[in-house]
Amino acid sequence: MIVGDTLLDRDVDGAVRRIAPDAPAPVLDEEAVSERPGGAGLAALLAAAPGDHRVALVTALAPDAAGARLSELLTAAGVEVHALPLPGATPEKIRMRSRGQVLIRLDRGGPARTPGDAPDGLLDVLGAATAILVSDYGRGVAGHPAVRAALEKASAPIVWDPHPSGPPPVPGVRLVTPNLAEAVAFTGDAGHGSTLSAGRRTGYHLREQWRAHAVAVTCGADGAILCPAGPAPLVIPAPADAGDADTCGAGDRFAATAALSLAAGALVSEAVQDAVAAATSYVLAGGVGAALTPQPFPPPAPGPERIGTDAAGQLAASIRDRNGVVVATGGCFDLLHAGHLATLRAARGLGDCLIVCLNSDDSVRGLKGPDRPLNPQADRARLLAALDCVDAVVVFDEPTPEAVLSWLRPDVWVKGGDYAELPEAELVKRWDGQTVIVPYLDGRSTTRTIAAAQAAVTTTSGR
Repeated sequence: MIVGDTLLDRDVDGAVRRIAPDAPAPVLDEEAVSERPGGAGLAALLAAAPGDHRVALVTALAPDAAGARLSELLTAAGVEVHALPLPGATPEKIRMRSRGQVLIRLDRGGPARTPGDAPDGLLDVLGAATAILVSDYGRGVAGHPAVRAALEKASAPIVWDPHPSGPPPVPGVRLVTPNLAEAVAFTGDAGHGSTLSAGRRTGYHLREQWRAHAVAVTCGADGAILCPAGPAPLVIPAPADAGDADTCGAGDRFAATAALSLAAGALVSEAVQDAVAAATSYVLAGGVGAALTPQPFPPPAPGPERIGTDAAGQLAASIRDRNGVVVATGGCFDLLHAGHLATLRAARGLGDCLIVCLNSDDSVRGLKGPDRPLNPQADRARLLAALDCVDAVVVFDEPTPEAVLSWLRPDVWVKGGDYAELPEAELVKRWDGQTVIVPYLDGRSTTRTIAAAQAAVTTTSGR
């Protein structure tokens, strides 16, 4: 179920070959016109695209040509339209384009107006939903009293994509998905610091303010920062760099995917991971507007000089001298696998260098037993140091990395996986550092790999 404001998007493409004789303006020779639902209508189309869900849209349409065209386009795509009466005109956005470049945008429909009373039984459809997405575009549907009352009674998980001109989410929604600029505006936050720090501050602030179960602050090419009830945010990086692709509609793709995942029974963390992947794929389909994430500090050359306390300390000092962000993570990394690589790459994306705190052989034996590690610390350190996402490796002997963290003092401490408690979090807070969790690649672990290898040897020996 999609709830929100629908607009008619019209793209007029043509060629500019001359300047108007009566004004200093380019003349666009029209060559093609395309129309599609925008706003909540686009979210409904994206949700309906897989074809394996019944998708309905509660929106507001005026009895005009634009409203009729929207109904036609949505119905043809398999979306059930439940329309509240809209006073005035159905809103339209018309983009005049040449060679993919927007020359001017013309908006029709006037200011936002509160929709009229819902026809009897129209909102009953909300009670049948397995998930609800409120796609608010600030034009009145999400603030309609009867709509809000129906949403408050709904038992299905609700994803709320807010708008700066719209109302706050109803209390108790499962997930709210503002982008970073919106989150800063909603909270009045200055937006200072890194994307991570601003996203974390505003996300947790909004979660409390809106009484939501979780807030996912979307950060474009940087993925999303999920702020749940737990002690640390879950940082979900984008799986690929979208380059200069067009981001129009990426937020709708994100929110629609999250709602579909929740409808299928996913956890909120899983739904947000699905949404980041889907939004990235959507943006990679083409267009302009997405900015490349700059890399301000190139990593040092690979080799033994990356390993040891001196290397780690000098690197951290040089990054801080340039007001950069020092990121650290830790682990045994006995058999380096794809799960480790995913965590390390995600961690590296959170700052300007990544320092790995590596358990020594004695430390691993104390944690894993006398048969571990399989690979000595020197080999494990060299393999890590050879990765392009790792800038330094420091080995520690204690059961936990608290001692090395105390002198390294990273700005961000990263753990891979799903943790209810993070014992290092209190320590890292002493120097105003942040502790975050990044997703762990499902089904990969050193213990599982060793068990599989032992089973294979046993099977072979028994033949």
